[in-house]
Amino acid sequence: MTKLKIAILLAGILGAALVPTAAQAKDLKIWDQLQGTNPTGYVLLMRHALAPGIGDPENFQVNDCSTQRNLNQEGRQDAREIGQWLVRREVKIFRVESSRWCRAKETAQLLDIGRVRLNKNLDSLFQDSDPAKDPQTANIKKRIFDHRKIKGLLVMVGHSVNIQALTGISLDSGEGVLIRATSQGKIKVVGYSPAP
Repeated sequence: MTKLKIAILLAGILGAALVPTAAQAKDLKIWDQLQGTNPTGYVLLMRHALAPGIGDPENFQVNDCSTQRNLNQEGRQDAREIGQWLVRREVKIFRVESSRWCRAKETAQLLDIGRVRLNKNLDSLFQDSDPAKDPQTANIKKRIFDHRKIKGLLVMVGHSVNIQALTGISLDSGEGVLIRATSQGKIKVVGYSPAP
């Protein structure tokens, strides 16, 4: 990271911290409420950290990271910082689940907030013509609904297209959306995690 980029980033962080926008303040308010708790039913859907490019190469193989688009150094550092931010919130973590794609799996591991369990339903739906109707999406919705009465934050690291199919929200690298399932089986967005 260049000195200029670091200076711009620090200025942005300091500016946001000193004068948060109404949207930023609202997004972080839920984390203030959850701080130090063992919350029931909350799920953090997080997009993997920065892995330059789009999609995967034609020779993609799920068990071979050399055939995939992977995190760069900035993405790795962002994942560590997001994990540190979550640790400072002191929210009890129930479980960390990840797509089998290397960029998501590495993000989840670098968060360093718990053992990472691979969940094939979080695998990228980038090539799918209708991700909202894919069985993987239905399985993740069920997983979120089943977590409704369970204590501890469920952290699920995956891909933008999957998260958009679930919530209608498109996330940048390393961003997350905090959700809960309603008793009617709907997914309710309750906040966001700050971008790295």
